[in-house]
Parts: sequence; structure tokens; C-alpha cells
Amino acid sequence: MAAEVDPTYFDPLGTDVQQARDVARWRRAERARLASLREGLGQTGRAHVSSSICSHLETVLAARGTLRETVLAGYWPIRGEPDLRPILSDLHAAGVCIALPVVETPAAPLVFRRWMPGMRMLRGHWNIPVPPPEAEVLTPDIALAPCLGWDAGRYRLGWGGGYYDRTLAALSPRPVTIGIALAAARLTTIYPQPHDIPLDRIVTEKGVSGERKDPS
Repeated sequence: MAAEVDPTYFDPLGTDVQQARDVARWRRAERARLASLREGLGQTGRAHVSSSICSHLETVLAARGTLRETVLAGYWPIRGEPDLRPILSDLHAAGVCIALPVVETPAAPLVFRRWMPGMRMLRGHWNIPVPPPEAEVLTPDIALAPCLGWDAGRYRLGWGGGYYDRTLAALSPRPVTIGIALAAARLTTIYPQPHDIPLDRIVTEKGVSGERKDPS
């Protein structure tokens, strides 16, 4: 993943270069630990976690009212991430427009291509299955973001490429952002850097954590 491709990555916008390097080093260690924690669940444990998260996510989405024709960006699970494809298929059947993130240009915001169950998929960046180039490009109203780790401020620790942060910074208006994570992956802090953007909610197998308040 990104942190493995560029292990020297640090935030160039940080006001303190050494502090940014220290945080980057700590995050690399945490990514390895949290990835191991997730893999340690085993196939049965991951299936249970995925099912529970789908149930909680369904409740969160239902509270928003009708979602027909809403664009919801999901993700294709890799490396033990919770598998939300069952609920994505159900939402598609209910008239929700489902999109999946695609890296079309390295180190640039993600593009979201429309996805439908059973459609032909291609291998994209990091060999992640993505919809083909001819699929419709959509702008999400709601975006689901897989988290390796997360904290009480709803800051997300991902694989280190910064794609979700770049994308959220570029989208206007910003979609409602929901992190998908393990409850055990909660950290005291991820030591947010200037480029980090907090999510609106975090959904785990144990429930839902908070909601970002509009400062206005």
C-alpha cells in the first residue's frame, strides 16, 4: 500500500518537519499493528464483523430517509477490510446509485465510477477491482471510508496515500462521510496533521460513534 511504496512519506505541509516525520513513523508502526489485528480475526471473525457493521450502517442510512437516486460511494474490500458488498447490492436494488473509488491519477483526488452487482470489473491501482472506464462518473452524496484506525475526533488512519483526504478537500459540497472500522482499532489520537480531515461518523461492529458538528 501507499506507506509501503513510500516509507519515507511525511506531511510536507506540517509546520514542524521533525514532528511530521515522527508522526509518519508512528503511523507506519500503527498501520502494521492494526492490519495484523484485523487479519487475526480470521475468515469467520471478519464475516461476523462485516455483518454487524452492515446492520448498523443500514440503521444510520435509514435515519436519513429515502435514499433513492442518492449517490453513495462504497469501496471494494481488500486486506481484511469489512465487506459491505451485501448492503451495497441491497441499496442498489432500492434505487441508490452506488459508486466505487478509482485512482485515475496517482497523488490526485479519487474518481468515483458507478458500480452495479455483476458488472465487469478491472484491476486498478494496487490491483483493487474497479468499474471499467466507460462506467458513469458520479459525485457522491455519501462516502464510506474504510479505516485501519480511528480516534474520538473521527480522524481516520488509512494506508498512507492521502487519497481520501485529497478527495474530501476537493469536493464541494463535501459528501457525508462515514468511516468503517473495527471497534478495537480506536486510538487515543492519530496525531492529526494539516491535511487530515475528520469524518462525520464512524461505524463499527459495536455501533456508531458521533457526528461532526457544523461550525456554523
